[in-house]
Amino acid sequence: MLIRFALALLLVVAAFVPASVGAQADDPNLARAKRLLSSTPLVDGHNDLPWRIREDSAKPRNVVAYDLRGKAPGHTDLARMKQGMIGAQFWSVYIPGEIKDSGYARVQLEQIDIARRFIALYPERLAFATRASDIHRDFAQGKIASFLGMEGGHAIENSLGALRAYYDLGVRYMTLTHNVTLDWADAALDEPKHGGLTPFGKEVVREMNRLGMLVDLSHVSPGTMSAALDVAEAPVIFSHSGARALVDHRRNVPDSILVRLKTNGGIVMVPFVTSFVSAKVHDQENARDDELKAAKTHYPSDSLAVAHHMAEWLASHPAQTATIADVANHIEHVRDVAGIDHVGIGSDFDGITDTIQGLGDVSKFPSLFAELARRGWSDADLRKLAGQNLIRVFTQAETVAARLQKERLPSTATITELDGRLHP
Repeated sequence: MLIRFALALLLVVAAFVPASVGAQADDPNLARAKRLLSSTPLVDGHNDLPWRIREDSAKPRNVVAYDLRGKAPGHTDLARMKQGMIGAQFWSVYIPGEIKDSGYARVQLEQIDIARRFIALYPERLAFATRASDIHRDFAQGKIASFLGMEGGHAIENSLGALRAYYDLGVRYMTLTHNVTLDWADAALDEPKHGGLTPFGKEVVREMNRLGMLVDLSHVSPGTMSAALDVAEAPVIFSHSGARALVDHRRNVPDSILVRLKTNGGIVMVPFVTSFVSAKVHDQENARDDELKAAKTHYPSDSLAVAHHMAEWLASHPAQTATIADVANHIEHVRDVAGIDHVGIGSDFDGITDTIQGLGDVSKFPSLFAELARRGWSDADLRKLAGQNLIRVFTQAETVAARLQKERLPSTATITELDGRLHP
């Protein structure tokens, strides 16, 4: 409890610290960014609003009570999405990887249901979408093309039939893992078991390509990234990952993978996660975790002593912050290593607690484009970043799927057939 109180106190104090708010209202670069986004759909690769609705403290899972026409408690509502000039949104239908006893498939279906219901609830602004061409169609009508993205292959429960069923329900990308290593794929934040993908994991990628479901490599280990690129017949995406050369976070993408996107055609969508984009924030989080581990070792049976120790540590270590410049640096690194055709944006709004200074919610996207304009980006390159790159990737994946569906039938392979006995 004391640890939570100390964290809450630091957040309150931080709220009163002057922030570098990025572009000002009279900034010509901001005006240029808004003109550009008024004619080019801005595609955000990752927003966790469906889970936020599920976990709402007042009325959990109630899509009507979580009113997006008013000021929502999180980072996202209709008015702020309009201010942010969002043209298309991939809504993450995330489920945790640690709920096995509750049934992954049941919870996944509930999250798809929540997302589809809130999309249908606001037809004046949101349009359920399943194809790349829907983005321009809905943008022309003043609506936000709303796609579903699954965050973690644990939800298919080792079944290609389940994968196909999720596609039929509207899922258009799947992150191969979340934070837990699966029976067939290694995760970035867990112990590797397979050196990447097992034979069944490779079959999952092939079947996703046949369906036209985008293969999302955020959250996976470098070995899984490499194995997926070896197998993939369509461009891959990283829906919310930064550059590991700038911040050595396991969730970020190494340069050795970035260079392979030139051949694969894929895209890294840079997130607004403070510890992914700021080395100072990342280092402080590691130091905090190390301090907590040491405190628990020193006070093995005294949780109050641990809490008191950590409260003192937090009070003497002011929170580090991340800025729009940090995000822009990651975008430019991906551009420099992979190429301008291989970078996009995947905010992770409503899946994060701390926010970037100047990027506090979905209304602030134009400020990021103003920062890049200030750095000398051309209109053509800003349009690619905004959405043209993702639309190209999506369209190419659909083209590959159309060809593969003529060449082969749905896979009936099982994990037992391809991998033998499952790992314990």
